[in-house]
Amino acid sequence: MLHPTRLTATVAALALSASLATALAGPAAAAPQAQPAPPGHGKSLALAAADKAAASGLDELQHGADEELVRTSVTPWSNGLYYASYERTYRGLPVVGGDAVVVSDSSGKVREVTGAPAPALKLSTKAKVTAAKALATARKQLATVESASAPELTVLLKGNKAVLTWHTRVIGRTAKDAPSALDTYVDARTGAIARATDKILHADGRGYHNGNVTIDTAATSMTDTSRGGFKCGGQNGSAYTGSSPWGNNGANDLVTACVDIMYAAQKEHSMLKEWFGYNGQNGQGGMVPARAGLSEVNAYYDGTKTTYGRNQNGTNQLTGIDVVAHEYGHEIFDRTPGSAGSSNENGGLNESTGDIFGALTEYYANNPNDTPDYTVGEKLNFLGDNKPIRYMYNPSLHNNDPNCYTQLNSGTEVHAAAGPQNHWFYLLAEGSNPGGGKPNSPICSGGPSSVTGIGIQKAGKIFMGALLMKTSSWNHLAARKATLSSAKNTYGSAECNAVKAAWNAVGVPAQSGETDCGGTTTPDFSLALNPSSGSVQPGASVTSTVNTSTTGGSAQTVQLSAGGAPSGVTVSFSPSSVTSGGSSTMTVQVAAGTANGTYPITVTGTGSVTHTVTYQLSVGTTTPPPSGCDNTEYTYQGTLASGQAAAQPDGSYYYSATSGTHVGCLRGPAGSDFDLYLQKWNGYGWSDVAVGGTASADEDTSYYGTPGYYRYVVHAYSGSGAYTLGLSAP
Repeated sequence: MLHPTRLTATVAALALSASLATALAGPAAAAPQAQPAPPGHGKSLALAAADKAAASGLDELQHGADEELVRTSVTPWSNGLYYASYERTYRGLPVVGGDAVVVSDSSGKVREVTGAPAPALKLSTKAKVTAAKALATARKQLATVESASAPELTVLLKGNKAVLTWHTRVIGRTAKDAPSALDTYVDARTGAIARATDKILHADGRGYHNGNVTIDTAATSMTDTSRGGFKCGGQNGSAYTGSSPWGNNGANDLVTACVDIMYAAQKEHSMLKEWFGYNGQNGQGGMVPARAGLSEVNAYYDGTKTTYGRNQNGTNQLTGIDVVAHEYGHEIFDRTPGSAGSSNENGGLNESTGDIFGALTEYYANNPNDTPDYTVGEKLNFLGDNKPIRYMYNPSLHNNDPNCYTQLNSGTEVHAAAGPQNHWFYLLAEGSNPGGGKPNSPICSGGPSSVTGIGIQKAGKIFMGALLMKTSSWNHLAARKATLSSAKNTYGSAECNAVKAAWNAVGVPAQSGETDCGGTTTPDFSLALNPSSGSVQPGASVTSTVNTSTTGGSAQTVQLSAGGAPSGVTVSFSPSSVTSGGSSTMTVQVAAGTANGTYPITVTGTGSVTHTVTYQLSVGTTTPPPSGCDNTEYTYQGTLASGQAAAQPDGSYYYSATSGTHVGCLRGPAGSDFDLYLQKWNGYGWSDVAVGGTASADEDTSYYGTPGYYRYVVHAYSGSGAYTLGLSAP
């Protein structure tokens, strides 16, 4: 019996995506060379390459058989680049740490990978401590609790050790009556606190008004529906109501404070979009709501909102442009890959990020009531001396904060630890001797004699691009590598060299593998496996295709080798070396008597540089893909869990240049119900032209079609396991 409504939400999502947002591999092998590609093809190729790199465990993306790298966000960038971020899971549980970012381009090439270090994970996922007990322990970390999230079983990476924990966020106040949003991890075996990190990042601000300005609100409330429902109100969380004109220019009028907050936050939002092509503070068009009227000398971001208080002597609210943009800069840091880490150095980079976005927003707004500058809180008078609380061009002017990376240590307070990166940004944007009334900036020992700036807009875009490569282990050394890559990819050699000079000037040393800023492209290549895992019985063999691509310079010879195979397993390549852009067939031969188990095999490609990927071999533990499609021209294999879907060939599509019959043959795992859809691109999306939707594991389709783009979608309606798809195309 044919099921008429088998196209579930899972398959529909594939059908509506721009080409293939969840593509698993590169160009199809099953048809003539494609003609002008359908819309979204460049993104499809970029994400296909990124996902294949993640699945193959390319370099820093290495992961074990029980681990998976799950794509969580995609950000388009200049010059056809895409930043895809991945979070690690272990046996279905989220892992804190071990996250990664893949930079790929619209031609389907992986340009760069970054990953937070992660040990091989092997631990029990059975908790000895109950969720209720863990929640009680977490709540005890604060003196008063406003709310606490439901505990979630999570694997926490602490150094080189994995710990099973219960994760919850507790919001309230500390014993010192300070606001807190505590990310708490309770050891699920012992009940002890494994880690507690405060999401609230305090920043001293200044309270003054921006004059009569234009803001976007609803007719009767301080709500901005065009920016994700952003709103501003009092401490109860409700938006202020009324009508335009909002506020009265009063220094301590809270509606006026919300005018200042909304003005600055909206300017920052517009700056991100117009200067960098980035979609709002949260990357999805919006930002967290804001609350005014805190009866404290404080302003902070806690992951769910920003909150603003008053200055020391109570004469105004802390709602200046740089303060508001600083707090929402924390949201940018929090919502880009890797979120916020737990070290003081990471916290200093987070504080610096707030300062940088404060300066960027001041320059974008160019409000005559607040002349753009590179100081923080210059009109606050927080200390009673009418001086700023941070000087980006010379951090040592406040409390002798460190100018140079070499002055940092693990105990440097986070606001002081903002100094080196703030100093770097000023040098990159303005230079060491900018003129025009702007202050000179010192250079640290061992740095260049001078630095020439490239302008704040370029510097800001380079910095934003680097944040999109951030991982949870973010530090100054990683920031140097990422900003060099961002500069070269976004602009070119001159800007890349300026970034390098600015880092040298603040004492952050060169790193192995960092981007070459030369005018020519450094020769490089990438590796990927298709498939990246396989199952085989003792006495048999399994194959995978090793795909290579040229990602820099000219094509080069890549020598292939394998390591880590267990006793009784041999690995060979045909051919044993390829010119980058070519492929090789890897054959894994398993001798009779080989012990059952799962074994990671490291495949190494050696050329001008070395790259590795990981093949997960399962011996005798799973059922191999079924056979029965021998009469078709091309064969593809994969594995699906119940409810999942995958596009073929290789996560992409093929182009048929002539009219003719398209034959599909699907053989699924015994006892399952797998369906097969042949889809054709209609100019706007993928539409079904042939369906094999019986209540069985096997499906066969035949369709006579005109020239165009086609793809198959395999859907696991019920049951899980390996499948084989055969197809023939005219």
